[in-house]
Amino acid sequence: MFLTEKPQLRKPILIEGLPGVGFVANIVALHLISELNAKKFCEIRSPSFQAFSLTSRRGDFLYPINELYHCSMKSMDNDLLILFGNSQANDSRGQYDLCNRILDVTQSLGGEFVITIGGLRKDPVPTEPHVLCTATDKGTLQLAKRFGAEVMHGHVYGAAGLLIALARLRKMRGLCVLSETSGLFADVAAARSALQFISRLLNMKIDYSRLDKAVENNRRLLNSFARPRSPERPSFVGPV
Repeated sequence: MFLTEKPQLRKPILIEGLPGVGFVANIVALHLISELNAKKFCEIRSPSFQAFSLTSRRGDFLYPINELYHCSMKSMDNDLLILFGNSQANDSRGQYDLCNRILDVTQSLGGEFVITIGGLRKDPVPTEPHVLCTATDKGTLQLAKRFGAEVMHGHVYGAAGLLIALARLRKMRGLCVLSETSGLFADVAAARSALQFISRLLNMKIDYSRLDKAVENNRRLLNSFARPRSPERPSFVGPV
């Protein structure tokens, strides 16, 4: 773990954005980092991360990494910590170590509340994906329900589930936000539903225009795949 600074923050709220079903959390985190001009202050590297590298259009590559960003918003009494990365840990021991390190940093900066994000597989997915939640305590869950979330029953895998479970052991509040998705592609619509819910919950003022445009582009692309094609006439007919 490499910290470039230890920012002075107002009881920051941690928002998790690691890759998972439908890349819902990843998309939310990237949008927040971009729209809020969040500043990176921590890099986390681990031998437990998945064994791959990501190549770019320029031909270079990115190694598996997690990063922490911080930002402030005038509309909120709390600052934000945003966890973004291109990998989760590949085994249980590494996942526990990763989540505990992230919570160590969060608590050292005065954080007491953790929000994790994920995709919940659903078929078929409604036009506007529903948001479901589970929480560390009844008070937090009731608050989420007042803002329109349904209660989720079942297992929550990966960092989205483990972070709030470990947060509870540390007497921190935690909320897991799951948005319905097919999980077959990077689901911008599911990410937008999750982000809109979190924005209402935390009183965040966020510009969704880029997400809205991406949602429409995705829908047009998916519709073109589903549209039956007219049979093509053969360009050459052989001898009868």
